[in-house]
Amino acid sequence: MTAVSSPSVSPEANPVLIEGPWTHRFVSAHGARFHAAVTGPDDGAAPLVVLLHAFPQFWWAWRHQLVALAEAGYRAAAIDLRGFGASDKPPIGHSTPALVRDVAGVIRSLGARDAVVVGHGLGGTIAWSMPTLTPGVTRAVAVLANPHPVTLHTIRPRMLPVGSIAQVLKFQLPWFPERALRDGSLVEHVLSSWAAPGWEPPVDRYVAAMRLPFVAHSAMEHLRWLVRSTPRPDGGRYLAAVREPITVPVLAIEGAQDRFLGHSTARRDSAFTAAGFRSEQVAGAGHFLPEEAPERVSEVLLDWLEGLPRD
Repeated sequence: MTAVSSPSVSPEANPVLIEGPWTHRFVSAHGARFHAAVTGPDDGAAPLVVLLHAFPQFWWAWRHQLVALAEAGYRAAAIDLRGFGASDKPPIGHSTPALVRDVAGVIRSLGARDAVVVGHGLGGTIAWSMPTLTPGVTRAVAVLANPHPVTLHTIRPRMLPVGSIAQVLKFQLPWFPERALRDGSLVEHVLSSWAAPGWEPPVDRYVAAMRLPFVAHSAMEHLRWLVRSTPRPDGGRYLAAVREPITVPVLAIEGAQDRFLGHSTARRDSAFTAAGFRSEQVAGAGHFLPEEAPERVSEVLLDWLEGLPRD
């Protein structure tokens, strides 16, 4: 199905439909409707770059890269993941494999044969997974502030900064994390404590998005699946699939001052790749790289994109 322009919805009615040098599009894919902010040529010739946001954010986290990619001649689409922003919020389908199929469907619904998939945090887990779960639509992947899923699902406490495991375990509780997201306290805590010291996050923007109906619950269900699925058959099948070597180019970017993941979690990333791996560390930035260091992230991303094999 082809993409259509968004209906006339004011920011007051939906605070995530922010005006700017992009077009808001809605597409149908994998049984749901997804929102994307799109920039760049729409002639079918420009390579498509899909941008996937982290928790507790939405597409707007990529606003700087949307502009930079378009200026460089790429078509860019920053997607609201299932359950976030202006995308549908069904009560089921919060597993990583389901989100991967969502993104693959959006790529096709945007009229592209394939795309470079760029993911940050939660979106990074999806990006890592796409070359093995949906290889036909994945040209290359770039991952920001997120280790390979095998590492993420089998992480050991000593690999993380003090306090990170406690935060993840608190996410597994019922009701309380959702309430903390809606009252803003958890959003503010995550944005401030995972970033480098000194960054002033746009807390109000992300709290407004979390207060949309069903978003807080969807966000927590995504994170809960990552933990709870590990000993289950569905988690086992997923991890077996993503252990296969990645046969497309991979870029991994981490912040030198990421206070949630640290650095040891990324040390095994290259072991899962078989078609070119590049890693970059951004000085002075923490977990929220696209916003903490937008110019440097855009610079590294564009340089890597230029070096990808041409069709």
